[in-house]
Amino acid sequence: MLSLVHDMVSMIKKNFFYIFFILIIFLLDRISKFAIIHQTEKYGSIVYKINPFLNFELIWNQGIAFGVFSLSNQSYYNLLTLIIGIITIIILVFVIKTVGAEKYGFMMIFGGSLGNIFDRLYYSSVPDFIDIHYNNFHWFIFNVADIFITIGVLLLIYIEFFKKKNV
Repeated sequence: MLSLVHDMVSMIKKNFFYIFFILIIFLLDRISKFAIIHQTEKYGSIVYKINPFLNFELIWNQGIAFGVFSLSNQSYYNLLTLIIGIITIIILVFVIKTVGAEKYGFMMIFGGSLGNIFDRLYYSSVPDFIDIHYNNFHWFIFNVADIFITIGVLLLIYIEFFKKKNV
């Protein structure tokens, strides 16, 4: 038992920076969502106009990215949450097994995914609030976790297109 504890402490020390990086992503997401939820609970449904192209407006997303697969059936919601959880575990395996910039891409995806999974389990929905728009065209409303997931995916795509292939 003592050996197991020693191994865990050693693993945490060895990977402290990576764990910290993921934790920072998770906390930035949680803090931003807490703030917008708190403001909405306190003042009601309000649109915060940040500038001519950016609003903060809380919506609750029961689907996946950008509200896709939003379903009212609880069984489908639970199945979707289970699938997302399994994918997140697979991403954790990639975090553990990769190195370099790829590791950072997977860590960003993992950290963002943890934030959204937390919401799915705690609220049974994901709070989205960042609304980018131009005149009457509004992009999908998203959150801080989605930003990190998107940056991670774009980083991995960039690496895949531009890394040197051994032929």
